[in-house]
Amino acid sequence: MHRVRQSLPYFKQFGWEPTVLCVAPEYVEMAMDDNLEKSIPKDIEIQKVMAYSTKYTRKFGLGNLGIRAFWQLYKEGHRLLKAEQFDLVYFSTTVFASMPLGRLWKRKFKIPFIIDMQDPWRNDYYLTLSKAERPPKFWFAHRLNCFLEKKTIPWVDGIISVSTSYINILKKRYPLIKNVPVKVITFGTHSPDLIISKNLKKNELKYNLDNTEINIVYAGAVPPNMLFVIEAILTALKKGHETNPDFKIVKLHFIGTNYAIGNKRKSLLKGLIDKFGLNNNVFEKQDRVSYFEVLKLIQESDLAIIPGTTDKDYTASKIYPYISAKVPLLSVFHEESSVNVILKEIEYGRRISFNNQTNPEVLSDKIYEEICRFLQLGQPNSNFKEKKFSEYESESKTAQQTSFFEETLLSKK
Repeated sequence: MHRVRQSLPYFKQFGWEPTVLCVAPEYVEMAMDDNLEKSIPKDIEIQKVMAYSTKYTRKFGLGNLGIRAFWQLYKEGHRLLKAEQFDLVYFSTTVFASMPLGRLWKRKFKIPFIIDMQDPWRNDYYLTLSKAERPPKFWFAHRLNCFLEKKTIPWVDGIISVSTSYINILKKRYPLIKNVPVKVITFGTHSPDLIISKNLKKNELKYNLDNTEINIVYAGAVPPNMLFVIEAILTALKKGHETNPDFKIVKLHFIGTNYAIGNKRKSLLKGLIDKFGLNNNVFEKQDRVSYFEVLKLIQESDLAIIPGTTDKDYTASKIYPYISAKVPLLSVFHEESSVNVILKEIEYGRRISFNNQTNPEVLSDKIYEEICRFLQLGQPNSNFKEKKFSEYESESKTAQQTSFFEETLLSKK
């Protein structure tokens, strides 16, 4: 969602007139943030549709937004494509169940479509894990994703992705797309968002940090394959509280860790926090916190720690707001993750890498050393290459997208 939202102010600048087709917010089971809509230029045409209410669909175990809104999106998209002349359909979302619409509209209106692979659609990674380590409803979700992906990808006209590996997997899986235009475009940062978040009042926040403490913050979901890194972080923190007086005022905050709704929510962290006896030093807020509140908390934190997963293809777009806000950053990612490449390129923050053979104790010792280093010296980021980082600004990323749009249309001709 943020890819499109941050690009909307610049599409016209690069010769493209966007019309947004989306689901009305009241049908989306996420934290609402009115500031997101306020950040969109007023002259953008936006068409919103309803979705079947989860009040009824969850009786059948169905909460997927793409399925609940599929028919409504299809009808409104059909109306738009019939009424106006469009050059391209662009899917930039992780609601993958909506993407088969591209094939349907293409067959009806002969209009090309591009998909933006922000995450794997069919993710076979969890097949390598035990059933206990897999996400809820994995059996159904994986089979549905396999089916829908197979019915969509061979007909796509262009693929944008945040990772080369996602493209390579799709090309290997579907030989028909071997000559389809592809482009790796990582996520970017949108400086205007920091201004909006900075102006939020304290009474608008659902979560507050105590500025008399040293606050280390991670904001984002915690999937099962992130627990390896998080356990190493908690081990380091436990060691610090037992041996280093500087850790007495260190507090670690996990914010917005769970996508699940209501009684379906189950904390993956509580057991670990209890295990290490860190209930007074480590805090978890499972509820999803609004985007701009997260940015506010980022700007007020002393250190951001961003754990990766054991999946080497995992990327984290959340690094960009931390960098824009110039918050000290400690990343712990798989050695093959693109996050390491980006942070090294712009020389920002401190990086710890691991692989599938890394000893957990060795990893926790490295994390402990880095936190100690921060407590003693801070993190001035004096070598930060701001000019290089400007290439990750949303305007630059929009230019890359529109250039790819034109490349895709030219390939069709």
